[in-house]
Order: sequence, then C-alpha cells, then structure tokens
Amino acid sequence: MTSHDTTPATTPPGTWALGGDLVVNRIGFGAMRLPQRGEALIENAVPRDRADAIAVLRKAVELGVNHIDTAAFYFSPLRSANELINSALGGPYPDDLVIATKVGPCRDSSGAWSEHARTPAALRAQVEENLRQLGRDHLDVVNLRVLGTDSIAERFGALAELREAGLIRHLGLSNVTPDHLAEAQSIAPVVCVQNMYGIGVRPEYEDFVRLCGEQGVAFVPFYAIAAAGGQGGATAPESPEVLAVAKAHGATPAQVRIAWTLHQGPHLLAIPGTGDPAHLAANVEAGALRLTPEDLTLLNDLHRTPQAK
Repeated sequence: MTSHDTTPATTPPGTWALGGDLVVNRIGFGAMRLPQRGEALIENAVPRDRADAIAVLRKAVELGVNHIDTAAFYFSPLRSANELINSALGGPYPDDLVIATKVGPCRDSSGAWSEHARTPAALRAQVEENLRQLGRDHLDVVNLRVLGTDSIAERFGALAELREAGLIRHLGLSNVTPDHLAEAQSIAPVVCVQNMYGIGVRPEYEDFVRLCGEQGVAFVPFYAIAAAGGQGGATAPESPEVLAVAKAHGATPAQVRIAWTLHQGPHLLAIPGTGDPAHLAANVEAGALRLTPEDLTLLNDLHRTPQAK
C-alpha cells in the first residue's frame, strides 16, 4: 500500500485513552466474526476452525492490536469468542490489552435471540458470564447495548453499581442516541459509544460523533467496513468513489473505509473483525493510509448521499 507522501497526515493513527487510563491503539479487533464462517450471529452458523481463530487473535496482538471488542453472545456451535480470547491470550493476558464487552442482548443455547436483559439481576448475570468466559476478575469496559429509545436509567444504574463494586472498570453504550448518552452520564462516566457508522451509513450521526469528541468520549463504529451488509459482511458492490481512492493509494476498499473512519477525529476507534490473517494484516496497515483533502471531500460527499452504500 502506498500513499501520497507530499500530503500531511490529517489524523495519525495514534492512541486513545479510554477513561483516561486505558490507552489503546486506534485500530483494534472485533471478535464478532471469529467463532464462525460466513454471516455472524445466526443460528446453526458454521464454526470456524479453532486453531485458525486462536492464531488470528495471537497475530492481532503481535501486530500491535491492544483493544478487542467481544461479547458473551458472540458464539456459534462449538465456538465462543470469549473462550477463544481466553485460550489465545489469557494466562496471563498482556498487561496493555483492553477487552471491551457488551451486555443486554440474549441468545439461547441454539443461538436464537430472546428478550434483552433489562433487570439488574439479569445484567449482573451477563457480566458474571463474561467474567467467567474470559477468565478475569474484572472487565475493562462494559457497553450497555440498547434497543429502542426507552430510558436506560435503571439498566445503566445497575452497571454503575457493578462498577462501584469493582467488577467493571469503565462503562460505555452501544446503539444509542445523544439523549441516552446524556441520561447515562448523569449516572456514571461514559468512556465510549458504539454505534453503526461508516461511509454512507448513518450520516445523520455526524453531529453525535462530533459531540462525543467534544466530551472526550470515544466513538467506536461497527460495520464500518461491511456498511449496509451488516452482519453479512461487505457483500454489496463497492462504490466508484471508494474504488477510485483505493486505486490512487494502492490500497483496498476496506482499508479506505477504515482510514476514513480514523480521519473523522482522534476519538474514533476502529474495530474491524476477520478470521483471515491476510485481512487482519491489511486492516492494521490501514492505519498508515493518509487520505488527502481531495479524498476526504469525495468520500464525505459520498457519505452524505442518501443512496450511498
């Protein structure tokens, strides 16, 4: 991959301190796709080869990744993302490794989705399950995953109590609105927001992304590469604009999408996920891609176009 050397870096990859004390490299790793091949989080998913999954996790750390996003509900028949992380990296975990997990969604043993955890007891049970699977005595970051626009005060308050008890170090939110963020911040500090965001995906979140930066809250987009493909991955034809920028830099479209994410502000953290070592290396290398002002104008216009994919 090459870049235009005469163009100053708009946003270097750098690091971000979650909560002021957990310093992470801005390109992390999302574990959602690790337990299975093909579409993620579906019933009867095809399990990924265990040795391959463990090798990818270890390679990620070798490449400098120190921020892994996971959840107890990331599993397929025979494979659990948390258990794979524990097996690959635990005993002991690297001192600088930050593992962020999330609670709220529920899947039964077959993989079918069920009612979100809403009571303090149910949320505590999910926190304890993540602790057990990861083999840890506390969780670095726990994100409350939200559906809808209802008040989150009771649920976030329950997690805040677990933080006070020492089971959780920092709290975050996932799939939320600015009102949710304000409500949560009135209860306990919020260190990150995880929302769906990427080129052509949720351009209406631009102000929210900016607001998070102003408040020192990390914004962690999911599906930044997959875009509208979501859990199914990057299956849609790539846009001519992204292809043109990729060609100009000798990069892949996925690298361009990651680089665009990082250029949205120093508080943006990328968590691309893959089970392929080559894709993993390419994702990490995207941190070296410097987009020119012309690139950014082209991609930002694409982002704000309603029919953009």
